[in-house]
Amino acid sequence: MDKTYNHQGVEERIYSLWEQGGYFTPKIDQKKKPFSIIMPPPNANGPLHVGHAMFVTIQDILVRFHRMLGEPTLWLPGADHAGILTQVVFERELKKQGKTRYDLGREEFYKQCYEFSQKNKVYMYSQLKRLGASCDWTREKFTLDPQIEKIVLETFKKLNQDGLIYQGERIINWCPRCATALSDLEVEYEEQLGRLYFISYGSLVIATTRPETMLADVAVAVNPKDKRYQHLIGKEALLPLLDKKLPILADDSVDPQFGTGALKITPGHDLLDWEIGQRHRLPAPVVIDDKGKMINVPRRFLGLPVEEAREKVVGELDHLRVLVRAEPYKHSVAVCERCRTTIEPIISLQWFIKTKTLAQPAIKAVKSGEIKIVPKSFEKTYFQWMENIKDWCISRQIWWGYKIPLSGSEDTLDTWFSSGQWPFATLMANSKEDFDYFYPTTMMETGYDILFFWVARMIMLGLYRTNKVPFQTVYLHGLVRDASGQKMSKNKGNVLDPLVVSDKYGADAVRFALIWGTAAGHDLNLGEEKIRGMRNFSNKLWNIGRFLKLFTEGKKIPTFKPKMEGLKDEDKKILKDLEELIKKVTENLEKFQMALAAQALYEFLWHRLADQYLESSKKRTNNGDFIALSVLEHAYLTSLQLLHPFMPFITEEIWQKFQKKPLIIEPWPKTN
Repeated sequence: MDKTYNHQGVEERIYSLWEQGGYFTPKIDQKKKPFSIIMPPPNANGPLHVGHAMFVTIQDILVRFHRMLGEPTLWLPGADHAGILTQVVFERELKKQGKTRYDLGREEFYKQCYEFSQKNKVYMYSQLKRLGASCDWTREKFTLDPQIEKIVLETFKKLNQDGLIYQGERIINWCPRCATALSDLEVEYEEQLGRLYFISYGSLVIATTRPETMLADVAVAVNPKDKRYQHLIGKEALLPLLDKKLPILADDSVDPQFGTGALKITPGHDLLDWEIGQRHRLPAPVVIDDKGKMINVPRRFLGLPVEEAREKVVGELDHLRVLVRAEPYKHSVAVCERCRTTIEPIISLQWFIKTKTLAQPAIKAVKSGEIKIVPKSFEKTYFQWMENIKDWCISRQIWWGYKIPLSGSEDTLDTWFSSGQWPFATLMANSKEDFDYFYPTTMMETGYDILFFWVARMIMLGLYRTNKVPFQTVYLHGLVRDASGQKMSKNKGNVLDPLVVSDKYGADAVRFALIWGTAAGHDLNLGEEKIRGMRNFSNKLWNIGRFLKLFTEGKKIPTFKPKMEGLKDEDKKILKDLEELIKKVTENLEKFQMALAAQALYEFLWHRLADQYLESSKKRTNNGDFIALSVLEHAYLTSLQLLHPFMPFITEEIWQKFQKKPLIIEPWPKTN
């Protein structure tokens, strides 16, 4: 063995050995229960980030563990076409060439966008391999594959035939730049310093951050429990600029703590106002169009962009002396996740799925325990969302993705509609045998932030299409934050690139750092220092093996047996500790407590085996007692087996210095 472990000369070679050996492809055995995970498909439009490295690590640990248990283990990889995100990224590439999608036309744009995503997909897959993902590449799928497309559109047709799809006007998130409706998941919130305007509406004063929308006000609402306004309920307020009388309503959703406690109601441009308007059967006039310009307003405001209209409205209110005051106000502003443009809630004609019908079986599946959510505390969140679910807007006004298969529709399906069918569609697309054997899958592992947006939709659509749950367990990991607990962002300069640090310290060190100290549903703090510490553990692991090689060379070491003759008390003690380690690691992995398993391995290898037993072995070996070396080698190689799911590259490399058969297909250690 070399003096030091060089990960850069090992990892690519080891991965090729695994791949060429076909070890990632399970054989269907009807006598055995399979273990299956369908990979959450990363977007095929850019490189992986540290969140991807987290799910790769967790899923690969479980997959390698179950493979070593002798279960037919499938980890099916794939990539998502990612709808609007990919379109925005590709449009940026076109902009560098001085072009827009309109220069290409819809058909050519789609063709070039497809080629763009395929190139990115290949690169992204190489990154997954770089992190050690032992998935079955022979079954790889892309959300726009022809076989997947057939299944996705069949689901749409079935929903439509069952009367669960309709077209209607609703208030939706609208991105003026991308010119499309957005799902809640495609909307982010930025802290911005704006102004809160206090405006006299005659009998009371309202507070708003968006005075330009007052031109579409239809009422003023107060909380019925707010004693300040109880005498005004049922009376009228006066809308400035238009001199229009507005009814004063009582509604429990009004927050008495915001502003003055009196809320102007603009159903056409605010989601809460829309809901209040629906309850009170109010009209919903619109004064902002899909380009972010003013419409249906007095001529002096007509055609103005929103920001300009705001200034002009505020100026006139001040002139009329109805602007009571304006004060600085820090608040969360909705922006497009893709292009950062401020979102306009507007009323639009879109396609929807009636979700209440689909939600009931999905709620029952979790309540009955047919699907378990880890950690269990997230079940409450799941039920709250599902019991208050709203109809799902599935249409997008973009060119990239599935075109809605209805005559006259130019809209595209929301990308979550196809990814919501991912578990059954991937297996159906491979073969009936795959679907029958591996479905329902064993588990779905993903971030807690998409429990509702993706996991819930997979459960709803999976039950609807197959009459079976799509997975038996949902494991939710947390967000990866920087070393001080701050959210990673390019603006802060604290983003950690998993591939860069893998090149520097080794993929094993990155994986071990990602799992160390984490638990289901909890965020993880990760800095380079932590990864460096795990690289030191790799070096320690290597040095134990190197010591063994040096000390056993030229010596006739007795073959290890659990009850071999000549065992001393310290030998029996380390073997007992090893038995406990096997039990502890196995139980923790079965309970998805990967961090506890990793910590037990670290403590045993570094402190119990290396610092204590190895040191005493040196003295005994020098005195001609080779029993200790036999025990040491057994304990070390068994530990490598247990550590393999966590640090696959270095454990495989060391293992092959001692054994001929690859570690990846070694059976999981058992207690005696």
